[in-house]
Amino acid sequence: MNWKGVTPAITTCFGKDLKVDHGFMADHCRWLLENGCTGIVALGSLGEGATLSFDEKVEVLRTCVEAVHRRGPVVASISALTTSEAVSLARAAADLGCDGLMVLPPYVYQGDWREMKTHVAVVFEATPLSCMLYNNPVAYGTDFLPEQIRELAAEHENFEAVKESSTDARRVSAIRALMDRRLEISVGVDDAVLEAIGVGATGWVAGLANALPRESVELFKCGINGESARAFELYRWFLPLLRMDTVPNFVQLIKLVQAEVGIGNPRVRPPRLEVVGNELEQARKIIRDALRSRPQSVSNYALPNKK
Repeated sequence: MNWKGVTPAITTCFGKDLKVDHGFMADHCRWLLENGCTGIVALGSLGEGATLSFDEKVEVLRTCVEAVHRRGPVVASISALTTSEAVSLARAAADLGCDGLMVLPPYVYQGDWREMKTHVAVVFEATPLSCMLYNNPVAYGTDFLPEQIRELAAEHENFEAVKESSTDARRVSAIRALMDRRLEISVGVDDAVLEAIGVGATGWVAGLANALPRESVELFKCGINGESARAFELYRWFLPLLRMDTVPNFVQLIKLVQAEVGIGNPRVRPPRLEVVGNELEQARKIIRDALRSRPQSVSNYALPNKK
C-alpha cells in the first residue's frame, strides 16, 4: 500500500440528531481525493472513534470504501478497549475492502511493553492488510520507542508504516537511523510537518486537510521537493490553523474550520461540546484572518455538497 503523501484523518460528520451523516462523509471522501490527497484514514482520534459503537464504525468504513471506489486507499483506524474487539474491527475492515489499518494501543489501559507489543501484534496478525502503527504518547499514554518499533518490524512483514505523533521530530530521524527505509514514516502532528519531512518523513496523516486539502498537499509537496522558500511561505500562513491540531479540543476546532470554509458543520458528540463564548470568537478570528490571506494559487476549488 502507498503510505506516502497527504492522507487526511477524516472527521466524522454528524447531523442535528448526532447520527452519522453518511451522505456528507461520502462526498467529503471524494472531494479530498479530487483535491490531491493520497487516501483517507477513518475512525481515528479526529474521527471521534471512541464515541462510535462497533456497528457505527463498520458503517462509516463501508461508506468510505464505497465512496472512494479504489481511487485511493481507505485506512481503518483500529482502537478499542479490548484486544478482542480491536481484532474484530480489523477483520471487519478487511472484509469491507479497506486497504490498510492504523493500529492504536488500547484505550484507557496503559500497559508495559510486553502487553502493548502483544496487543498490536495480535491486530497485525488478524489480517493480511498493510499496517501503520500510531504512536501518540501525548493522547494515549503509550510510547512506542524506536527500538521497540524495530522489534515489531522484524517480526511482522505487514507492519509497513508509523504515524509518529510524539511531537518530537527527532523520533523520525531515530527510526530512520535504526531501519533506514524498512518503514514509511508519517508525521501526525500538523505543526511539525516540515520539520518531520526534513528528517525523513514521507507521509502526513493530516488534520487541517479536512478543510484545506489543496493547501496541505501543496505544503507537503514543497517540503518533499526541497522547495524551501515556497514551503516556508505556505507554512507561515498555515501555522495558526495547523496549531489547532495540537490542543485538547482539536476535534472541535478542526470541525469549526470546516464549517467556516463551508465543508461540514461543527457538531461533535459528547463528552465533547462545541466551543462557545470567548473561545469561539478567538478561534473564528484566527480562522477568518487566515482565510482572508489564503494563498490564491491553491485556494480555488469547488466545495462538496454541504449538509
